Amino acid sequence: MEMEGEKLFEVDLGNLMAFDSHHAFPSQQSRVELVNECLQKGTELVQAIADSLFTLPSTEDIDGPLVKLPPPTTKLPREKHFPRPKPPTKWETFAQKKGIKNRKKDKVVFDEQSGTWKRRHGYDHANDEEAIPIIEAKPTDDPDEDPFSKRRENKKGRVDKQEKNRLQNLKNAAKFGALPSHVQLAATSLPITGTQAAPKKATKDELGNVAGIAATATASGGKFDKKLPGEKPAQHKGKYRKFLPVAEGTGIGSLEREQTEKILNKIMSKNNHDILNVNKAVTVHNVKKEKNRKSDKSKVSSSNKLKPQKKSFKKGNAKKGNPKAQ
Repeated sequence: MEMEGEKLFEVDLGNLMAFDSHHAFPSQQSRVELVNECLQKGTELVQAIADSLFTLPSTEDIDGPLVKLPPPTTKLPREKHFPRPKPPTKWETFAQKKGIKNRKKDKVVFDEQSGTWKRRHGYDHANDEEAIPIIEAKPTDDPDEDPFSKRRENKKGRVDKQEKNRLQNLKNAAKFGALPSHVQLAATSLPITGTQAAPKKATKDELGNVAGIAATATASGGKFDKKLPGEKPAQHKGKYRKFLPVAEGTGIGSLEREQTEKILNKIMSKNNHDILNVNKAVTVHNVKKEKNRKSDKSKVSSSNKLKPQKKSFKKGNAKKGNPKAQ
């Protein structure tokens, strides 16, 4: 119990829950008033939980004080029913009868072929039969029989037997309603072989769709097939393609010419600026012209650099006292 002034709250720190068993909401109250009262009462209950937490013994930590919650005092109901006990498999029954106990095996074992440690199962596992290049013959072996093909057949038989046992275990679990969670959905939509499933009644629309597909499955699309009494023609859900007539004439025959004229008028009309952006075209032309001019200028400058430059000697540039310049 937690006293908050004159109010009495019941606080369960194990579930971090608090409630007031003596509070009652008035019947005649608007929605806004009810929401405000709920927020106020919720704030008081949360404050009561916080006050009770600070009364517990705490230990200091880097993130702050830590407290250990006491065991819960309120029993909350389960959302789901208790899981049904799964029936034991054939191997579990045999192991329990013989007193065999499961022991944890190492994931890595020693491989005698390579002399290294490898994983027990999976890719490139230890003691792989497929990796043995030579099989030692026994005196009882048939010389006309291929030992490699025999080994593959034995492995296939073991896999098939294991799959058969797995399906049998699922059948037994389905009878008790204790299927594993990962196969419950698959078992409801596609029942396991050997189990009885409730037959699904086909609707009228489904029967009509199946009958229509069967009627139009012939080469003629069911045109020359005999109709049953009361059978309706199959519905054509697709769209029919409409082709213009080959010969030009009045009415629909002139539709092709009208479409052609409409396209030509749109292209050759005076308001062609709606189709062609003139400003953008001029800008692109100017940019392309400027790039060409710069490229030509760069070519000319590069060709001038390759040519030998001749120095021009003038009389005014000659130094005094130089006999060659006089």
